[in-house]
Amino acid sequence: MFNRSSIQFKLLFGLMLMAALLFFAGCAEEGAPVEEPVEEETTPEEEVELIDDFIILATTTSTYDSGLLDFLNPIFTEQTGLEVRVVSQGTGAALETGRSGDADVLLVHDRGSELQGVEDGYFVDRYDVMYNDFIFVGPAEDPAGVGGVTTAAEAMSLIADSGAIFVSRGDDSGTHRMELRLWEAAGIDPAGESWYESIGQGMGDTINHANERLGYTLTDRGTYVSMKDSIDLVIALEGDPVLFNQYGVMAVNPELHEGIKYEYAMMYVEFLMSEEGQNLINSYQVNGETLFFPGYGLE
Repeated sequence: MFNRSSIQFKLLFGLMLMAALLFFAGCAEEGAPVEEPVEEETTPEEEVELIDDFIILATTTSTYDSGLLDFLNPIFTEQTGLEVRVVSQGTGAALETGRSGDADVLLVHDRGSELQGVEDGYFVDRYDVMYNDFIFVGPAEDPAGVGGVTTAAEAMSLIADSGAIFVSRGDDSGTHRMELRLWEAAGIDPAGESWYESIGQGMGDTINHANERLGYTLTDRGTYVSMKDSIDLVIALEGDPVLFNQYGVMAVNPELHEGIKYEYAMMYVEFLMSEEGQNLINSYQVNGETLFFPGYGLE
């Protein structure tokens, strides 16, 4: 038979043993070293070394008068250090500036002449960078009735037949070259006509002159939108597919001229063609209107 006191002793001993085990386990946990969280090493962003230099951009007056370059160029300069010195001319003059080696990079809008310049070896790395369209603007009274037609050829014929004032840039710009093609397509030679005023000025000055003379003119949409709050001219005709207006950017061929900053010019080209540059072009607005649309409009 079991001895009751023996059983009680064994139970008491077991309880004491369990208490001892629990005590030492708790001490072990309290004394266990606490691991400090390991902080991940972060490498500071590499600072871009800014370039203390400049490039010369020969460009059409529309990109300048519209304010687009005042928006884009400071961003490029902030990122690179490169100053962009702008020579604002008609496209014909800008192309000649590039051919003579007096610019590093061009932003113009006469696609046929640009491609010919690349083929002739004057320019390299050309891209269709953005586009908008040409429009006819004129007095709200619309004395020639341009608002009643849908094609540029019809508009030209109405202006000529009515004898309403038409102001031409007359500066061999991309806009002037387009205008001459439209007259030719309409079978009209306006040279020497009393109603045809060729002033040899940029787009902004031409619009102001047409405004003063209560006449019509052909303009890129961007320049008109940027000026419309200060003039009385309204859009008389838009939407004809022939009025499409493609802009190209390209570098001057460094093999033809000493001193061309080709590497820097390509930094500017790549900036405009980058996702950031294209988004910036698309985001630029005046009076709530987008003036230029990014990328390729023609193949």
